Amino acid sequence: MKYTKKDLGSFNLHLINTDKFKTVTTKIIFHTPIKKEDITKRNILSDILLQSSKNYPSKRDLIIKSEDLYAADIYNNNERAGNYILTSFILQVLNDKYTEEDNLEEALDFLSEILFNPDINNNSFNEEKLSLVKNNCKVSLSSIKEDPVNYAQIRLNEAYDKNSPVSYRMTGYEEDLDKINTKNLYKYYENMINNDYVDIFVVGQIDENKITDIIKKKFKFRKIKKQKSEYEIDIKKVRSRRLFAKETIEASQSKLVIACPVGKMTKDEKNYALTLANIIFGGSVDSKLFKIVREKHSLCYVIFSSLSKLDNLITIKAGIDKENYLKTVDVITEILDQMKKGKFSEKDVNMAKEIYISSINNIEEKPLYLINEYFSEEITKLDNYQERVAKIKKVTKKDIIKALKKIKMDTIFLLEGDTK
Repeated sequence: MKYTKKDLGSFNLHLINTDKFKTVTTKIIFHTPIKKEDITKRNILSDILLQSSKNYPSKRDLIIKSEDLYAADIYNNNERAGNYILTSFILQVLNDKYTEEDNLEEALDFLSEILFNPDINNNSFNEEKLSLVKNNCKVSLSSIKEDPVNYAQIRLNEAYDKNSPVSYRMTGYEEDLDKINTKNLYKYYENMINNDYVDIFVVGQIDENKITDIIKKKFKFRKIKKQKSEYEIDIKKVRSRRLFAKETIEASQSKLVIACPVGKMTKDEKNYALTLANIIFGGSVDSKLFKIVREKHSLCYVIFSSLSKLDNLITIKAGIDKENYLKTVDVITEILDQMKKGKFSEKDVNMAKEIYISSINNIEEKPLYLINEYFSEEITKLDNYQERVAKIKKVTKKDIIKALKKIKMDTIFLLEGDTK
């Protein structure tokens, strides 16, 4: 496998040349500082671009063309990474050796058509297509509580810090949906194409010079941009007293979510010691939370913790019966306090290192894993994954305790299930 990054002025091109896959995967990532009022518009824009284009005026036309390209798959994704919103368009197509010569180039031309030649008349998107996409979005927004796990996370984030990008709903907002029309959506499209930072990744068995020429020809982002804002969310000052918040929904099970902000750390502390601390605490099936809260005390159906380095935040999630709420919080608090005192073993440390190294070894198993890895290295200045294996092995129990002492429980949210 060979990785090459090329600065092409208006965008970065990342080539990952490998013979492990029968496909070639291309991912175009538009990224810009996030604004709460633009999230809904961003979702609508990325969806409407996949409804039609000038040369393929219906969804059916796009599907037929995809099939002609040996079932090429094109889809989109919107997500938040710290202070930024990422809008991605992904193309997966069989390598030419399994189809026919220049099928990849034709597929890239098709992706370019979708992005650069949208279904526009008089500087406006198609009214019928926009109505369809907005209706789909409205249905999704109105059913947000039907996914209690996701809804509990949203409500926790809003309670934790309502002014931070952490609290923004990536599903969007119904009040912003009503403001979107064919003309202002086109203006927003132009702004994204012309002003967003862009990274293009290509993974597969490729001719690097040929694919570079194709990308330069098909994807002409003319404006050169230099990033000014940091991806990482500023460290939040921890409350002097924990905030407890609750909402009741009709459900048989309750969802407990807890926000634990992380204090100031060095780059290596956060990337290595803190990562291992989270694995031992709640980031694996052998974690303290799983073994003690679930198996020993039988207080929950599921429990785990996850670390967001860009948000400087560890989040604990559990599915519980509502009568176990306070007891569960007490036990979680006790586990964290005990770990800060070193109440975990060298075996726990070695287990966490093995889990970490295993996850590193899986990076090369899927094209999107590789893309996400190299993009993460790009935006967080993370060591490359081969170097990380060597560094993780050097982390000591003392390093992990030091990191644990910088974790505080700040906001506790209960989405209380009530079947009455």
